[in-house]
Amino acid sequence: MQSFKIPASLETVREAYPSASDVARVAAHGGQEARFVLARLWLSEGIPYAFRQRPAVYEAARGWLATRLAVDPKEITVIGSARLGQSLAPGESMGKPFSPDSDLDLTVISSSLFEKLRDAFNTWAYHYETGVASPKNPRERMFWDDNLARGPKILGRGFIDAKMIPLREGYPVSQAIGQTMFLLREKLKATVEAPQVRGASVRVYRDWSAFVMQIALSLASSLPV
Repeated sequence: MQSFKIPASLETVREAYPSASDVARVAAHGGQEARFVLARLWLSEGIPYAFRQRPAVYEAARGWLATRLAVDPKEITVIGSARLGQSLAPGESMGKPFSPDSDLDLTVISSSLFEKLRDAFNTWAYHYETGVASPKNPRERMFWDDNLARGPKILGRGFIDAKMIPLREGYPVSQAIGQTMFLLREKLKATVEAPQVRGASVRVYRDWSAFVMQIALSLASSLPV
């Protein structure tokens, strides 16, 4: 009987919260298979570092979010520095510890919510291009133009950031998510031993395959080699 085969680059990664440098090393030298393993296990499953002191708070938050977003709690996870305790962002932010100045980066894997956001994005894009919706100032116009250009590309890869759709009337799913993120931060403030964060955001994926592929791609393209 043959034993299970484990990529050699992963042999030394035996902690629930590996350091950013360990993740970077595996991502850089372990190949696509190792990056897929990182995405499926360390970067999406288990109790996030930010909730390690009182893990039940994480599940309570997921249950509350699931009701607000009309998804299953198991379809909600946390990535970023709240997941491992250190930032994986390239450059000077690499290895920066999770702190109250960090954001809570939520991920939802739900085809139904993805479709709602895709439709809302397409409606907003049409409104913007036809003059029905207009940005309030030059800074907002800059973000709108960037979102208009990026949106179709990332939708084609099976994900979208909820914040790409303005929090305005006419886009109720965006408004609902925006309000939910505000309330989440406030509820965390009111909860004993819950992580305190600067803000919260949501990225929604069509399915798990799209999630794993995008995380693996991000690891391959942004981490130092």
